Amino acid sequence: MPRRSIPPKNPGPSRWPPPRAVLDRLLEEATVDCYGQDEQLCGVFTMLEDELRVPFSVSLLGVEAVVERVELTAAGDIVALCRRGRRKQAIPILDLPLPRPKPEGAEWIEVYRKFVRCG
Repeated sequence: MPRRSIPPKNPGPSRWPPPRAVLDRLLEEATVDCYGQDEQLCGVFTMLEDELRVPFSVSLLGVEAVVERVELTAAGDIVALCRRGRRKQAIPILDLPLPRPKPEGAEWIEVYRKFVRCG
């Protein structure tokens, strides 16, 4: 009898953005034990921070920069801390142009996007 393959937990690189069902499942995973919007935001941020593989290169207005880490601001926004040489800048993660191929864990940016739209 042929073996059935189990579909991967994360979407493949050819499907972007990830399917809605995948984003729903990941959002549920991040917020399952959270009460209220603030705790849910912290849950999504924690998963994004843990799963997004940094550093990775991005092109910002035609200039190469490196995303070093993500941060949750006091205003409740998630930003990517980017560096080029000695200069640093925080870019809202939802405005960050992602490279091809996408860095591992980039689906969590889409989870955050879904969270912001639903919130």
